[in-house]
Amino acid sequence: MKTINIKGELLDLSSPIVMGILNITPDSFYAGSRKETEAQITDRVKEIIDQGGAIIDIGAQSTRPASTLLSAEEEIERLKFALPIINREFPDAIISVDTFYSNVARFAVEEHGVAIINDISGGEMDKSMFETAAKLNVPYILMHMRGTPQTMNSMTNYDNFIQEVFYYFSKKIAELHLLGVNDIIVDPGFGFSKTMEQNYELMATLKGFSIFELPLLVGISRKKMIANLLDINTDESLNGTTVLNTFALQNGANILRVHDVKEAVEAVKIVKKLEEYKF
Repeated sequence: MKTINIKGELLDLSSPIVMGILNITPDSFYAGSRKETEAQITDRVKEIIDQGGAIIDIGAQSTRPASTLLSAEEEIERLKFALPIINREFPDAIISVDTFYSNVARFAVEEHGVAIINDISGGEMDKSMFETAAKLNVPYILMHMRGTPQTMNSMTNYDNFIQEVFYYFSKKIAELHLLGVNDIIVDPGFGFSKTMEQNYELMATLKGFSIFELPLLVGISRKKMIANLLDINTDESLNGTTVLNTFALQNGANILRVHDVKEAVEAVKIVKKLEEYKF
C-alpha cells in the first residue's frame, strides 16, 4: 500500500487522489488558473476542496517556457500574502508548495505548515534542496527536468530517452534515501525538457515507473502536448487532459495534478468503478 506522511498522519494513495493547482502568479501558461487577490485565492481553494481535491498545490512562480525567473525572496513575498489566507479559511487543507528554492520550502513548511515540497528541478536548481527536504521531514515530489524553465526547450536531445529518465530517478531516489528523505513522490515531468513525441512515449511507458515502488504523480493538465497534437489552444484542451488522466490512472498514477479538479475526480471514480470488475 502506498502512503505518505502528512503531519504525522498517513495519507493513503492506494486509491488515487487529485491535487488542485493554485497559481498565485500573473503569468502562468494557463490564464484561467491565475489567482492573485484574496477573494480569488479563497474562491479557488474552496472550489478545489468542494470538487474533491485532496491537496492544494500553490505556486508563486510560473514555470512555463521563457517565463521570467523570480528570486526566492520574490516567491516568499507572494506566499506571505497567500498562505495565511488559506490557513485561516481552510485550516485542514493539505498544502504543497511548488518551488525549486530551499529557502522558500523552509519558509512555507516552518512558518505556514505546508505539508509537501513539489520541486520541478529535482534538486538541480538549488543544491541545498535535498538536504532541506530531509531536515524538514516532509514528502518531496521529485520531478524530471533538464536545465531550467527558461532553457528546457533546448535540452530535448537524449541518446536513449526512456533509459536516461529512469536512470535519473534511480540516482536521485538513492541520494534522497541516503539523506533520510522517507516520503518521495515521482513525477515524470511531462512538458519539461521533452518534445511532444517524447511526452507521449513517456506516457506510453508509465507502467514502468512501478519499479521504483513509490507514489506516482502525473501532471499533464492543459499542457502543450495536448494542444499541439490536436491543433487546438489551451482553453480547448480539457477533453484531451481527461483522456490522458484516465490513461495515467489505468497505468499506475496515484496523484493527478490538475487545473480542472471536478473532471479529474470524476475520472478517478469511473476508473475505480471499472477496476471492481477486473478478472
